[in-house]
Amino acid sequence: MNKLKISLTLLVCFSITILYAQNTEESSIKKTINQLFDGMRKSDSTLVRNAFNQGAILQTIANTKEGRTVVRSSDVNAFIASIAKPHPEIYDERITFTKILIDDNLASVWTDYKFYIGKRFSHCGVNSFQLVKTENGWKTVYLIDTRRKENCN
Repeated sequence: MNKLKISLTLLVCFSITILYAQNTEESSIKKTINQLFDGMRKSDSTLVRNAFNQGAILQTIANTKEGRTVVRSSDVNAFIASIAKPHPEIYDERITFTKILIDDNLASVWTDYKFYIGKRFSHCGVNSFQLVKTENGWKTVYLIDTRRKENCN
């Protein structure tokens, strides 16, 4: 009976430790992603740059006028420079964390979003982030998104 109690106690403690570690990692991952969008709202290129790992890849899935699906790549440095340029209205990407998967030093995050320029709605879609845990914390290594103007619940 004592062995059973000890085993159950150890199992509960181990489960709590795993859940705590998972929640801590999720919080750190969310912090990195939120830092990107906070930086966009503030036009702060340092905040945006620090959300990315060196060599990160940015891509967008788009539709041509003919209806074909294409993938467009963007240079991270050009993206950061565009955020830093003065613009009269705030770039406001509002996200919802839909799914976070973590395995060791790899995280995959799915976020629904709505993008506003100032108060004007621009478009919506989904972001898919791949992050790696570095000695400097979680960093985005790959970001691909979809963009549309309809069905933006």
